[in-house]
Amino acid sequence: MSETRDTEDFEVFGFFNEIGIINQLSTAILAKCLPDGVHPSHFAIVNHLVRTGDGKSPVRIAAAMQVTKNTMTHSLKVLEDRKFIRVEPDPEDGRGKLVRLTDAGRGFREAAIASVLARFEDIVGPEQYEIMGRVRGDLEVLRKHLAENR
Repeated sequence: MSETRDTEDFEVFGFFNEIGIINQLSTAILAKCLPDGVHPSHFAIVNHLVRTGDGKSPVRIAAAMQVTKNTMTHSLKVLEDRKFIRVEPDPEDGRGKLVRLTDAGRGFREAAIASVLARFEDIVGPEQYEIMGRVRGDLEVLRKHLAENR
């Protein structure tokens, strides 16, 4: 392998390693802001439904979250018990189900975001805001590319 290729491979690894560490740190902050028994993965489902629209099948949500159907079934049960979602029969597929957000689910998401932002106020200053503003658009482009090519 060429020295250029080794450097590029190291840069790719280093880039995604930094993103992974940032994800771990920010997820730990999110976890502290959620009610007992609700995990960041549960928040991610609600957030996904707000971003992309509800009325999706559990299988489709599982694929988006990259988890098994059994894992998704458990997570949806937690959210349903909290009244954050409703799981309804799919009118077009008698055996299928659709997941719909409730007002409580939307409120949960808004409260969690407000709590996270309050925590970040203590640790994020002007320099970090400037960095986030500068790189966010590029990260969005990269995310879309990776999602389209998984």
